[in-house]
Amino acid sequence: MEFGYFLSSEEYGPRDLVDQAVRAETAGWKELLISDHFHPWVEHQGHSPFVWGVIGAIAGATQEVTVTTGVTCPTVRIHPAVLAQATATASLLLEGRFRFGVGSGENLNEHILGDGWPDTDTRLDMLEEAVGIIRELWQGDQVSHQGPHYTVRNARIYDPPEQAPPVIVSGFGPKSAELAGRIGDGFISVQPNAELRATFVQHGGGDKPTFNGLKVCFGSDEQACVDLAYATWPNEGIPGELAQELPTPAHFEQASELVTRDKVAEAVPCGNDPDRFVEAIKPFAAAGYDSLFIQQIGPDQTGFLDFFDREVRPRL
Repeated sequence: MEFGYFLSSEEYGPRDLVDQAVRAETAGWKELLISDHFHPWVEHQGHSPFVWGVIGAIAGATQEVTVTTGVTCPTVRIHPAVLAQATATASLLLEGRFRFGVGSGENLNEHILGDGWPDTDTRLDMLEEAVGIIRELWQGDQVSHQGPHYTVRNARIYDPPEQAPPVIVSGFGPKSAELAGRIGDGFISVQPNAELRATFVQHGGGDKPTFNGLKVCFGSDEQACVDLAYATWPNEGIPGELAQELPTPAHFEQASELVTRDKVAEAVPCGNDPDRFVEAIKPFAAAGYDSLFIQQIGPDQTGFLDFFDREVRPRL
């Protein structure tokens, strides 16, 4: 299993994200995942810059890393034709080192223009249509489209990507994993679920790459790390479909009151015991995922990069 670095757009501003990308590349990491949100999940996270501007800056500041959005919703807040142009430019700036991670989105980010929030089946239909439009526009030809969810009129991207970026489709349930197998060039999730990966494979995914993500909190004081993880990412413990349905950070904070500190400590490896981190990583490898993106919670990004390469990686 390969490892990549997860840049949190909810926890850091644009300059910090670019700085982290450079630090990760300097430390030898070849893969970056960057989240795409309009709002943070909770107020304590405190950030949410426009990811396409950040990706442009990362492209100018790095030389070799591949950047994947983790993930973009191309269906409600931004029209797929606009995202086709944004992703084409990102791919050119990164000289092809770009993957377009997509998903059906969350109400938290997608309701901001006053659009209604569709049910799950409708959102998946919209995602499939959106991906088809984007791929067609990437070819550089003039496109008109009249579908059940989107209209495109005489649109053409004059700077198309040299090669179409891989579309990596996220999934948290069997329907989205099936869709990923059918239309995706890869699959991404945030749980070490072997069944979801198998569903992706069985519905057309075959040997296409699969990705996953893990949050950690490195530091010399384990209890302080638990406190930091609990204050910053209590929403990690919110179950079921609430993460897709709640509309504002305030609602996530209310739901997070039901999440205990122990629950977060159980889910997020904290402190500086490398074996604790190894044990948290093993289930993702056992479930068969090809790559794992790791996000360090809190300010000590450099300390974690050194700790991972010196203490954790040799034990894996």
